[in-house]
Amino acid sequence: MTDRPTNGGPRPRAMKTRGEERADAIKTPTRLELAERVSQLERELDEAQRSAAEHRNNWHRSAADFANYKRRTDEERSTLGQFANAVLIGKLLGVLDDFDRALETVPAERAHDPWAEGVQLVERKLRNVLESEGVTPIEAVGEPFDPNLHEAVVHEDTADHPDNQVIGELQRGYRLHDRVIRPSLVRVANNPKEH
Repeated sequence: MTDRPTNGGPRPRAMKTRGEERADAIKTPTRLELAERVSQLERELDEAQRSAAEHRNNWHRSAADFANYKRRTDEERSTLGQFANAVLIGKLLGVLDDFDRALETVPAERAHDPWAEGVQLVERKLRNVLESEGVTPIEAVGEPFDPNLHEAVVHEDTADHPDNQVIGELQRGYRLHDRVIRPSLVRVANNPKEH
């Protein structure tokens, strides 16, 4: 005999569908179990929120560190670019000194000869190229002696100038942007009246 009704009538009570069997297998939690589960989920949520806040703070710190690193490297790259040619410029200053010495020795009657004017033109062009790269001469004569800008080669006893005043320049000094790349070689007054 089969347990299934054949005529479409009601099923006997002992028979359950699979869905009913599954529903019966699911245990309905008690209020206490539900309250414990809610407490556990709230603790897990608090922990997840704390962890997310910590990760967010770490991310912000990392982003700030990266921004600082990028700014520092950009500044270093800019500074390096400005001073990368300092060695070459230092060598060209010697050539500029030679031009200055050569032009100082040109006799007045030969100053307008084409070759002398050509030398002056080349000297001006070299000076302009160096200035376009940020090279500027250091003012020395008549200024107070500054060991950051000047190198004293001679201390000359004189009452005609204030003590520690630069009274002569033996070699011109230069800056590259704001950095001294070659100090001026100078004569400095040593005024015995002021001691």
